[in-house]
Amino acid sequence: MERTIVGIDVGSTKICTLVGEVDETRGLRIVGVGVTPSRGIRKGVVVNVQDATDAIATSIEKAERISGYTIENAYVGLAGAHVSAINSRGVVAINRGERGIQPADIERALDAARAVVIPHNREILHVIPRGYTVDDDGGVRDPLGMQAYRLEVESHIITGATSSIHNLVKCVQATGMGIDALVLEPLASGEAVLTDVEREMGVVLADIGGGTADIAIFIEGSIWHTAVLPTGGEHITNDIAIGLRTPFTTAEELKIKHGHARPQSIRPNETFDVAVFGEGERQQVSRQFLSQIVEARTEEIFDLILQEIKRSGYDGLLPAGVVLCGGTADLAGIRDLARDALNLPVRIGAPQDLQGLVDILGSPSYATSVGLLQWGLRHDAPQPDRARRNGHFRLPGWLRAFLPERQIRN
Repeated sequence: MERTIVGIDVGSTKICTLVGEVDETRGLRIVGVGVTPSRGIRKGVVVNVQDATDAIATSIEKAERISGYTIENAYVGLAGAHVSAINSRGVVAINRGERGIQPADIERALDAARAVVIPHNREILHVIPRGYTVDDDGGVRDPLGMQAYRLEVESHIITGATSSIHNLVKCVQATGMGIDALVLEPLASGEAVLTDVEREMGVVLADIGGGTADIAIFIEGSIWHTAVLPTGGEHITNDIAIGLRTPFTTAEELKIKHGHARPQSIRPNETFDVAVFGEGERQQVSRQFLSQIVEARTEEIFDLILQEIKRSGYDGLLPAGVVLCGGTADLAGIRDLARDALNLPVRIGAPQDLQGLVDILGSPSYATSVGLLQWGLRHDAPQPDRARRNGHFRLPGWLRAFLPERQIRN
């Protein structure tokens, strides 16, 4: 029997709800898509609860109408500059026995790593193991079943501001939805666009959305560093609106249609018409001038990303370079600019090998949306279906959002 899994990407520019069916071979087929403009969200954080709730509800309704399912629970993407991360170690003793290290021992080690002091106004979102040391043997990926007296885990702990987390949870649950887990958006995006080789060699995922640039560094197959920068494509659009004295919506259209991150590649005589404030007629604007505005802000974004990479201390461990995704990754010329600014190999990452309703989902801007489904699929454990044809089942209250990721049951 097929089962369902649902992801909701609550972004600064759009909200996307996806419904996927999982078959017996764990293949994923997308059967429902609901995309709506974001409202009440700024830089990944809820600034108006009612507007955000309405926008999320509209996205869910569209996905339900297309899929034919009633959506009940979902993995929800989370971002925002309030997110931060630390690395922590946990050590436990192992009882002697023939069975070796058991899952309960690994959980105890992770619990020990989780016991770090964080401010009272922050919540732990993820505790992700980076590697294990079994007695004196380090670099162990999976210690299950190994004989040992001592187990140590090095983990990556991601936290967020309690108020920002609760506001997002409140908006989602106000639609009648249950939350399986909150997932940091760059982790979800990595599921959709990174290869195993890139993760192993060392790679930076840069998900540049409308309001934030989400950074995740993967080395030796695991996450080593995460950060969320409060800058994104909306800042480029805002610069265009100011520079050309045109409305924000018009500036966004100009960025998509005529914008280029490399003005030297634009012929000087290329122009386009634009309506400006206070003018009754449309005026001619140089495309090269527009691209100069785009280049300046985009360079600033990559300067911030480079600073974050250097701050992590892992800048010399990234032979696979940088993978760009998010809506801003569609900007013409951005790969070449990123390569020169970061002095690393750069490619544009987009979801691949999709099945079902995938007409628009092959774009870098849908990396998080698709990745939420793949994250849920990877971290699943049996549980009730998240979407069903008939009936209405609801998970308990908002604390459910902070439980470990769980999976659906047939």
